[in-house]
Amino acid sequence: MKIGCVKEIKNNEFRVGLTPDNVRAYVAAGHQVYMEKGAGIGSGFADTEYVEAGATIIDSAADVWDLSDMMVKVKEPLPEEYPLFHDGLILYTYLHLAADKEQTDALLAGKVKGVAYETMQEKDGSLPCLVPMSQIAGRLSIQEGAKYLEKRFGGEGILLAGVPGTPKANVVILGGGTVGMNACKIAVGMGANVTIVDVNLKRLAELDNLFGARIQTLVSSESNIARVVKDADLVIGSVLIPGGSTPKLFKKKYLPEMRDGAVFVDVAIDQGGCGESSHVTTHDDPVFIEEGVVHYCVGNMPGAVPRTSTIALTNATLKYGLEIAGKGLEKACENPAIASGVNTYDGKITYKNVADALGYEYVDLSSLI
Repeated sequence: MKIGCVKEIKNNEFRVGLTPDNVRAYVAAGHQVYMEKGAGIGSGFADTEYVEAGATIIDSAADVWDLSDMMVKVKEPLPEEYPLFHDGLILYTYLHLAADKEQTDALLAGKVKGVAYETMQEKDGSLPCLVPMSQIAGRLSIQEGAKYLEKRFGGEGILLAGVPGTPKANVVILGGGTVGMNACKIAVGMGANVTIVDVNLKRLAELDNLFGARIQTLVSSESNIARVVKDADLVIGSVLIPGGSTPKLFKKKYLPEMRDGAVFVDVAIDQGGCGESSHVTTHDDPVFIEEGVVHYCVGNMPGAVPRTSTIALTNATLKYGLEIAGKGLEKACENPAIASGVNTYDGKITYKNVADALGYEYVDLSSLI
């Protein structure tokens, strides 16, 4: 199979879909790999490393799209890339379609076989290609939140850990999944007062066993959330419904009751966000202030640490990519994890949460292959 990888064009997105080691693995399996010139530079990988691994360097992104049977990316394609789609192309990347009707329509019109990292699910319920970025985003959320609590960024001017004789910051984490747990780990490590809220009692028990008296766990309810965010210095939104739109747990009506200069980091913004007041921001212009609360809603948070993020992501995506390339997508879908990643196929939506979020017809993948 002909595998392509282009430079990401999303704002300040420095990750890349393939490392030189990945290229070496595809070539060893008998595939051809085409890399756009300079695609890996933002993550610290030079073109010469890709050539040594067996890739062919192509000057034009359009030519890479045209040559490829399967395009391996990091982020969803942007409108300027839609005309480069071609019938039967396998697009293997994060898609986040539930919050992106325009992209969905383009994939359907182009009859692209869209395989989304974020919905690939193993039998045990884990999301193997989402986990590494969720780990990074969770840890970054505290790092970024701590920065924007600084007065010069509009924050209230509080140090998360405090110092002897001063109050520690209050951190509230909405959602106890991978993002929430990793945010909790860093917030606890920095010495903040941490409250984590989740609807799943079993998950709360696991977090309680893991962190003990260093955190407060609460069942997710509107009254509990309203009460704890009122005194929060930093709120992390880390709610996830795989492939679907995120519930708006962080209400606009909470904002006037919160402290001026408190910070809200909406990690769920890729799926529409869990804050009613959220809208997507970029690394160039990451925050806005509403009702005195600083909102950080960057849609590609892990892009801020591309070297770590690229290696972590491709560690997870490579084995499935090799299976798709080796067997063809249809045969590879005998693996339920790969089948669960297929969001679009032959002009149809084949992932139910996406179809429900957009109000489109859902077609079971098994009826098409």
